[in-house]
Amino acid sequence: MNWKVLAGGLAVLVPLIVVLAMGFGKDPHAVRSPLVGKPAPTFALKAVDTDQVVDPRLGQGKPVVLNFWATWCQPCKTEHGILEWAAGRHGKDVQFLGLVYEDTKVRIQAFLKQYGSGYPTLVDVGGKTAIAYGVGGVPETFFIDANGVIREKYAGPLSAPQIEERVQRLLAEKP
Repeated sequence: MNWKVLAGGLAVLVPLIVVLAMGFGKDPHAVRSPLVGKPAPTFALKAVDTDQVVDPRLGQGKPVVLNFWATWCQPCKTEHGILEWAAGRHGKDVQFLGLVYEDTKVRIQAFLKQYGSGYPTLVDVGGKTAIAYGVGGVPETFFIDANGVIREKYAGPLSAPQIEERVQRLLAEKP
């Protein structure tokens, strides 16, 4: 047996195993964004159905669940029903907002007609808001506390228990 080859293999393999083991038990979708712990970027966008400008600061004192999505995104279709459920359950205590990313108003309206609309859906024309939030793809959801500070970014579709857990954490915080 060649001890030098064995030692060299172990020198590569052991650090690799340590790095992989550090990731066990962590949610791969809970993204550590540089915005977490900082004030959420402000914006004022038009709602799809009313053309009314919506500014999330109008709901100050309430936490915000801000979901970036698109009609062409298959996981967004599944997640949409879960967000509708959560908005129905927590809508008086939490402001839910959907920001449509890289899509057309006609397709958005058709989507909402088919799948429902239980909270304001805003159009991010030009993707400026998505850029400000560092969105890399859809769906991505930001959980913002009642003081306007981003508490978490989640990349990928949320399940009902995942969104419920995060909303409960937001509600437990004192403004």
